[in-house]
Amino acid sequence: MSEAISIPEIYGSRVFSDSVMCEKLPKKIYKELKRSIETGTELSPEIAEVVANAMKDWAIEKGATHYTHWFQPMTGITAEKHDAFISPVENDKVIMEFSGKELIKGEPDASSFPSGGLRGTFEARGYSVWDCTSPAFLKEDAGGLTLCIPTAFCSYTGEALDKKTPLLRSMEAINIQALRILRLFGDTETKKVTTSVGAEQEYFLVDKNMYDKRKDLIFAGRTLFGAMPPKGQQLDDHYFGAIRERVSEYMKDLDIELWKLGISAKTEHNEAAPAQHELAPIYDDTNIATDHNQLVMEYMKKLAPRHGLECLLHEKPFAGVNGSGKHNNWSLATDTGKNIFSPGKEPHKNKLFLLFLLAVIKAVDENAVILRLGASNAGNDHRLGAAEAPPAIISIFLGEQLEDILNQIELGNLTSSKSETSMTIGVSTIPSIKKDVTDRNRTSPFAFTGNKFEFRMVPSSDSIACPNYILNTIVAEALMQFADELEKADNFDEALDKLMQRTVKEHKRIIFNGNGYSDEWVKEAERRGLPNCKSMVDSVESMVEPRTVEMFKRHGVLTEVECAARAEISYENYINRVLIEARTMVDMVAKQIKPTVINYAKSVADSVVSLNAAGADAEVEKELLKNITDNITEMDKAYKKLRAEIDKSSEIEGIKEKAFFVKDHIFTTMSELRKPADELEMLVSEECWPFPTYGDLLFYS
Repeated sequence: MSEAISIPEIYGSRVFSDSVMCEKLPKKIYKELKRSIETGTELSPEIAEVVANAMKDWAIEKGATHYTHWFQPMTGITAEKHDAFISPVENDKVIMEFSGKELIKGEPDASSFPSGGLRGTFEARGYSVWDCTSPAFLKEDAGGLTLCIPTAFCSYTGEALDKKTPLLRSMEAINIQALRILRLFGDTETKKVTTSVGAEQEYFLVDKNMYDKRKDLIFAGRTLFGAMPPKGQQLDDHYFGAIRERVSEYMKDLDIELWKLGISAKTEHNEAAPAQHELAPIYDDTNIATDHNQLVMEYMKKLAPRHGLECLLHEKPFAGVNGSGKHNNWSLATDTGKNIFSPGKEPHKNKLFLLFLLAVIKAVDENAVILRLGASNAGNDHRLGAAEAPPAIISIFLGEQLEDILNQIELGNLTSSKSETSMTIGVSTIPSIKKDVTDRNRTSPFAFTGNKFEFRMVPSSDSIACPNYILNTIVAEALMQFADELEKADNFDEALDKLMQRTVKEHKRIIFNGNGYSDEWVKEAERRGLPNCKSMVDSVESMVEPRTVEMFKRHGVLTEVECAARAEISYENYINRVLIEARTMVDMVAKQIKPTVINYAKSVADSVVSLNAAGADAEVEKELLKNITDNITEMDKAYKKLRAEIDKSSEIEGIKEKAFFVKDHIFTTMSELRKPADELEMLVSEECWPFPTYGDLLFYS
C-alpha cells in the first residue's frame, strides 16, 4: 500500500511563490515587487539585489546548488544553462552568491537557436531577461535541484528570439484595449484585464522497450509505417475506461511532481484512442499557464521511462486512430474578479459581454488564416480535419442561446434570452438536473463553452504561446476599433446598438453550430468565403502580409522583422521535420523492411519449389509470393522516388519554394511509400517483421 500524501503540504513546495516572497522579503521590498508584477513598472537594481539574495537563500535551503535562466526559444521547447551559486574567495574557499544582476540578465549563446535571419551564426550574444510575473521554481534531475528563473530571450539588437516575449507584449496590448471598453461602460474600478488559459494536454503512452525498437518513433515522434490491428477504437471502450495499473502509477507520479511545482493538474482520463490519455489543469494567467504547460510536457516525457513507458506528444503518432491536440481554454478576467465572458442569466441584457463576444467573432473572422498558423506545425497537418479533430476551416460555435441573441441583434430587436430548463431521465431515485442552455460541439475549432472559448486546433507538442499571442492581438485590434468608434459617439447607447448590429451582419459567416466533420460543411464554408488551409505551409504567408504586420506593430507585439523571422522559422521548421521523417522512412525501408521482406520472399519461394517437387499444390504459396513481389516492387519504386526528391530539395534555395516542394512532393511520396510497406506487414510473418506493430504498441502499455 502506497504512503499517503498530503497534497496541501507538497503543493507549490518548489515554487518561490507569493507566500514565500511575503515571508522571505522585507515588507517594503515585497510591496515594490508586487507593484511591479501587477502594474508592469520597472524594478530598481537595489530591489532586484534583495530579491536575488532571498531567492538564493530559499533555493539553497531546499538543496539547490545551481541556478538557470529558463527560457523558451523558437525551438518550441525550453532551454537552460546551469551556473553554480559558488564564488571563490581567499584561502581557497568559496561562498554561495547570487546577485541582482545575475537574476535580471543572463547571456546564453544565441547563435544556434532558430532566429529567422535575425542573428548570424557568428553573432553569439543573446540576452535572457527575468520575467518577474512568472514565479521562479526548483526543478529536480539526477544532478539535484536547480533554481529555474523564467526569462524572456532577445537578441543583442533587441528582437524577440523566443515565444514568451510576444505573449507578454500581447497581454499588455489586450489589457489596454479592454480597459478602454470597460471605461466606456462606466467601470472605473478595474485596473487590469488579464487573459487566462487552461490547456488540456493529450498524449500517448507506449511500452519503452517497444519504442526503442522503432526508429520512426525515436527520430520523428510518430509511426511512419504500420498496418492497423484488428481492433482500434471502434468499441470506444478505452475512452474514460478504467486506467491500467502501470499508467495509473505514472499519472500519480506525474501529479505529485507537477503539484510540487504549483501546477494544478486536476483531471486525468483515458482518451478515445487506445494508449491515449489526457491531463487538464485549472486555468491560470496565460503567461504562467504557458510556462506550466511547457513543464507538463517536459515532465510527461521525463517520468514515463521510470514506469517502463515512453510518452508520445506528436499530434498523430498512429494513423487510423485519434491524434492528440491541446484544447486551449481562453478567457478574459478583471483584477476585481469578474469574468468578462460570463454571460449571466440574461445575456441579452449584458451588453458588455455581447460587445466582447462580438470582438472575438470579428477578430477570428478577419484573421482566420493567421490564427490557423498559430495552431500549426507539420504534425498537426495529419490531424486537422480527421474524424477526431476540428477541421482546418476555422469557424465559431456559439450554441442556440447566443446564436438566437445575435439573430435578434441583427434584426434590431434584442429582447430575450433562452433560459435553462430542467431534465429528468425517467428514474425516480435520480434527481432532475438543470440542463445547460446549449449543447457542446466537439467538431468546432473555436467554441464558446459557457464562460470561455475553447480553441481546439492547437497542436499537442507545441507551446501554447503562439496561438495565445495571436489570439490576444487580434482581439485587441477588434476592441481598439470598437473603442475608437464608441469614444467619438455623441449617444453611446445608440452607437453601441448600431455597432453591434453591423458587426453581426459583417461577420456572421464565421458562426457555425453544425457538424464540422461533414463534407457539406466544407462546401458551405467555401460558399461563405472562409479559408481552408489544409497545410500549415498555406498559412505562413499571412504572417508577413502588410495588414498583419501593421496590426502586430500597432499593438507592440511584433516588429516587421520579427514577423518575417517567424515566417521563415515556420517554413524552416516544416521543411526540417518532414525531411527528417522522409530520411527515416528511407533508412527503415533500406535497412529493415526490404531485407526482411526479401528473406521472407526467398523462404516462400523455397516452399513453392519444395511443394512442386513433391507434387503438392503450391497455389497459396504462389499467390502469397506474387503479392509480396508486387508490393516490394511498388515499395522500391516509391523508395527511389522519395530519395530523388530528398536530393532535389537540397538544390532549392528559396525557403518558401522549398517548403512548398516538400509539401507537394515529398509529403505525398511518403504516403506512396507507406502504402505497400503496410501491405507487406500484413503478408510477412509476425515473427519476421523487424519492429513492433500497431497492435503491440497500442495494446501493451
